[in-house]
Amino acid sequence: MNFAENYKKNILPALKKELGKKNSMAVPMLKCVKVHVGIGSVMTRGNKDYDSIIANVATITGQKPVVTLAKKAISNFKSRIGLPTGIVVTLRGKRMFEFLNKLINVVMPRIRDFRGLTRRSLDEQGSYSLGLKEHTVFPEINPDDIEKAHGVQITIVTTATNKDDGFALLSALGFPFKKDELISDKKSKKKS
Repeated sequence: MNFAENYKKNILPALKKELGKKNSMAVPMLKCVKVHVGIGSVMTRGNKDYDSIIANVATITGQKPVVTLAKKAISNFKSRIGLPTGIVVTLRGKRMFEFLNKLINVVMPRIRDFRGLTRRSLDEQGSYSLGLKEHTVFPEINPDDIEKAHGVQITIVTTATNKDDGFALLSALGFPFKKDELISDKKSKKKS
């Protein structure tokens, strides 16, 4: 059984029971995964060639990225209107499930000194943001062929309405959260 089938047949019904939801549509689900790479520093250094970054993101996600342009001119960041500031890919459906499976089972174990994900990266709507310092942890990237390492920001967007529902969904999917942090969060809730 692949990741998407397991999500639909096992994880969602178990989550419905765990959260005590009566309606299946009230169960938090995955909406999309967004992969971002900022290229503002590349542009300010005078190097206008960011094609290698676009190729890296396309290789990692399996989808062609979109270049985002600055909407405002900010002098402190040396940005002008229309200047490329980032690269983004939005994954949905089959590609989203393949990317999440790869992220959980292949990429996270390859991160140097990885001790688990922090729960503090969940926002109020239950979506999770994860930053990777180097894109070389992805198996598709050959470290010998890269010119310069860059970071990757991954945002998992859910239909959850609060942090607890988002956390329950991501835990059920297999995201490795820090154990000691969970205990401290429960203790702080009891005190207040």
